[in-house]
Formats: sequence, C-alpha cells, structure tokens
Amino acid sequence: MQSFLDLLILGNPIRSYIILAIVLLVVFAVKRFLSKGIASLGFNLVKHLSPQIERRELAHLLLRPLEYFLLLLAFMLTIDHFRFPPELNVTVYNGFTLKNLTSTLMQIAFCVCILWILLRLIDFIALILEKQADLTEDMTDNQFIVFFRDFFKAIISILGLIVLIRILFGSELVNKLIAGLGIGAAALALAAKESIENLIGSFIIFFDKPFRVGDSVKVDSYQGTVEKIGLRSTRIRTLEKTFVTVPNKKMVDSILDNLTLRTQQRVAMKLELPTETPSDTLLKILQDIQDILRNNSSVLPGFTVNLHDFNKDTYLVQVIYNTYIIEGLQYAALREAVNLGIIRALEQRGIKLPSTRIDVQLGN
Repeated sequence: MQSFLDLLILGNPIRSYIILAIVLLVVFAVKRFLSKGIASLGFNLVKHLSPQIERRELAHLLLRPLEYFLLLLAFMLTIDHFRFPPELNVTVYNGFTLKNLTSTLMQIAFCVCILWILLRLIDFIALILEKQADLTEDMTDNQFIVFFRDFFKAIISILGLIVLIRILFGSELVNKLIAGLGIGAAALALAAKESIENLIGSFIIFFDKPFRVGDSVKVDSYQGTVEKIGLRSTRIRTLEKTFVTVPNKKMVDSILDNLTLRTQQRVAMKLELPTETPSDTLLKILQDIQDILRNNSSVLPGFTVNLHDFNKDTYLVQVIYNTYIIEGLQYAALREAVNLGIIRALEQRGIKLPSTRIDVQLGN
C-alpha cells in the first residue's frame, strides 16, 4: 500500500493527488457553512450600526464570492506542494511556459475573487447606510449613498484592472503606463473631456443640490421625475413615461426648473364676453367669479378678476389666481371646479360666449 501511494504520476506521488482531492471535497462540502460563518461574524460586528439590517441581506451579497474564494484558496494552498511535471512544461508563446500560464491563471482567479468580495462589501456598506437614510425624510442622503457607492466601485474596479495588467504583462508595463500618464495626461484629458465634465457635474449636483431624486424637473424640452443621479448622467422619467438619460453637464449648464420646489401654482385665464353684455351684468359676472374663487379653499387670497381690455367684438375679462396645489389630479380637479363655476355663472346671467369666427377669403 505504501509503495502504491509513493508511485509517481507526472512527477508527483499518488498520495499528493489523494490529499488534493480530499481537501477539495472537504472544502466543497463545508464551503457553504464556512461562508455563512464568516458572513455571520461580519454581521455581528456591524449589526449595532444598523438594527434594521437583516442577516440574510449580508448572506445574499457575500455567500457566493466567499464560497468561490475558499475553494480557490484551498486549491492554491494544496497545489503549491505539487511539483510541476517537466514534461508538461512546454513553451506556449515567446518563452512563456505552461507552468507560467497556470500560475498566471490562478493569480487572475484569486484577484477576481478578491475584487468580487470588495465590490460586494461596498454594496453591503451602502445597504447599511441606506437603511439609516430611510429613517429620515430627506432624500439627499440616499443620493449621496448611491453616488459614492458607484464612485468607490469604479475606483476599486480600476485598481483591480491595474493589478490584472501587472499579473498578465508584468510590473514593467504598469510602471511604463504610470510614467506615460504624465506625458499623455493632456491627450487623455482631451479624449475624456466629456466624461470628466459629466463627473464634475455630478459632484456639483450633489453638493449644490439643485434637485434630488424624486423631484419633478424641467430641463430643455424634457419634463419628468428624477429617478437616478449617476456618475455620468441623470435619469428622468418623463410625463409620457419614457426614460430619458441626460448628461450631468447638461443638467448643470442648462436652465433647470425644479417644479417640486414651487410653493404655489399660478393660473391665468382670459374670458371673451360679447359686447352686447350690459355693463351691470358684466359687473355682476366679475363679482360672481370673485365669489367662486373666494369660496374655494384651494385658491389663495390675492386673486385678480377684472375687465382687462375690450374691442369692437368682445370684452376681455382677466382671471388670475394662485393655489398651493402644484400638479397632478388635484390641480386638474381645481381647474375643473373653477371653470365649471364660471360657466354656470355665465349661464345664470344669460351670457353666451362668442363662437369662433373664421374669415374666409375667396379668390376671383
């Protein structure tokens, strides 16, 4: 039996292969329990920061990357005791051997697992902060959390990419790239001009706070509700329910109307009454309209109802009032109630609005 375990296969005894298989099987069998244990330990460390966070939320984020990490770590620690078979150590390309390729692939896999775990940790930290932010009515904290979550994930991804380049091509190439950044910084900045401007615009939005997620805004020809503010752009759900992506630079540079911050809504309308209307009746109509506005609790004091102008065909009555109802169904209902009240008042006074007159000229 001892001699059998000492038999060499590809330069390594059978005993080593058996140990490798046993280790991998054991780790594969218990990786879920080990991952849950590590996740539970992390949860116990941070649960006092946010009592609203649940254990399953952390487990959902970290279990899968931790399982792959533990399995890969066990494989790397075990395979490290193996001797790479000389007969398999062939040259793959330009002096790069199969042994180098295997080592590089394992390093890449290990780096990807670490990067995966770090990105999930950022998501978990953001989740904790979001739970805290949900306890307040201010949506600014939620904006900051989403923004900086994406920002730090981008930084981690860039650093991970640099590490992968170093693994694949060596530290010399990384050093050359870093040194070349000083020379090519101007060209890089010029090429990424719009991206940098949008990134700066996102910082301006978060610190100047011209609008927030959930605000109704109007910028250029677009009007809708802000659903997300990202590193590069702002997403707006328009009144037509389309999803518009507007670069942050445009959101900062354009004239933006934040409709949510309006404290009042102004309504202006003009009535054209026939000139056959007696002056006494006209005066009573003005008083009727004033009573309609005065008796409506949604209309703010300070409204205007007056005879604004007249011509040979019509008297022009101007009606201006303000309401605290900004938009939506309530605003439409208010407009309807006022308009119907005015129509009834005109009917009671026996006044008919003049019909539209169209002049048609016929050629000879």
